[in-house]
Amino acid sequence: MAEEHDKLLVDLEVRIKQILFLCDSLKEENARLKAEIRSGRIHLDETTKEMEHLKAKYDSLKFARTITAASVDVDTAKATLSKLMREVDKCINLLK
Repeated sequence: MAEEHDKLLVDLEVRIKQILFLCDSLKEENARLKAEIRSGRIHLDETTKEMEHLKAKYDSLKFARTITAASVDVDTAKATLSKLMREVDKCINLLK
């Protein structure tokens, strides 16, 4: 009978060690995945900032091209300037 209990205790000890090893493995994987997520978020933030910068640059170039083009449509230029002025006015009002 005691021999059977010893065998059960050894089996239980082996299983507990396996569970602890699996737990440690999962903790390491979890830490790796968290680091990967942080890295991905940083990359996403940098890419978003770059995209916003390039969009602003593109809008500026498009606006400059509208004004300086040889075949400027006066109505389009006026509409663009009016839109820009409204945006500036909104920004000024928000700052107040």
